[in-house]
Amino acid sequence: MPAGIKLFTGNSNRTLAKEIADVLNIPVGEAMVSTFSDGEIMVQVNENVRGADVFVVQSTCMPVNNNIMELLLMIDALRRASAGRITAVVPYYGYARQDRKAQPRVPISARLVADLLSATGVNRVLTIDLHAGQIQGFFDIPVDHLYSAPVLAEYVRKQYLNGIVVVSPDAGGVERARAFAKRLNASLAIIDKRREKANVSQVMHVIGDVKDKVAILFDDMIDTAGTITQAASAIKAGGANRVVAACAHAVLSGPALDRINGSDLEEVIVTNTIPMDCKQEKCSKLTVLSVAPLLGEAIKRIHEETSISSLFI
Repeated sequence: MPAGIKLFTGNSNRTLAKEIADVLNIPVGEAMVSTFSDGEIMVQVNENVRGADVFVVQSTCMPVNNNIMELLLMIDALRRASAGRITAVVPYYGYARQDRKAQPRVPISARLVADLLSATGVNRVLTIDLHAGQIQGFFDIPVDHLYSAPVLAEYVRKQYLNGIVVVSPDAGGVERARAFAKRLNASLAIIDKRREKANVSQVMHVIGDVKDKVAILFDDMIDTAGTITQAASAIKAGGANRVVAACAHAVLSGPALDRINGSDLEEVIVTNTIPMDCKQEKCSKLTVLSVAPLLGEAIKRIHEETSISSLFI
């Protein structure tokens, strides 16, 4: 058990926090995170943290705003309790898709969330697979940005041995897919999607060779699953033997599970940065891999002040 380290969690992903604690061989810290009848959040830390190296695990997934507020209040409570250092462990960073002004008169929400975290007095942020790497620059404190690719690639290597092609579901994800393909020593293909005219569904073209191959659709997140399931149909029509999806963050909102169940996808490989228990019951195609060992190792190295650069690869 690392001396002087404490791990706390809000309500967003208690299962992952417990897994991380098991990796570190420490208990999850005692804290009450509850709500008043009007929905107002109340936090109380129930153990001494004075001078401790504290890590707070909280994914800002659905309900996004509640989970962000829980995280902010927990950090404030720990700071006021004289914690030595506070690291926000945010496996899934909500609002990351709103990282720029894509149109007039809109906020840069990812920056605002970063400012809110910084304002609480948090000393460091540890996260996985930001939607855009430049979000790290929104913080004036150190950000350790890990990748789930090693976890996903290890599983893919074991399950799908030969004839793999990694497919980016859109042009924006090409760099991410190329890095994953390099890790697997696989070829690369890209989905080119375009809308021929207004109110007509998107037409998808596959750029690259997928015929008679196992196609791995790779992205950082799956939300409503519209793009990924349409891409799977296009790849299957292009002659692929099997179509599999892999991503770090399984948001899976709205009609996502129904779309996946009715799609050409054989398997959807995700991690547990977002809780998956109830979703697995509704979709047998989901395979959930744990990032607890990855986060646990990063937390251990941060606490011991040793290099974690090897975990960024």
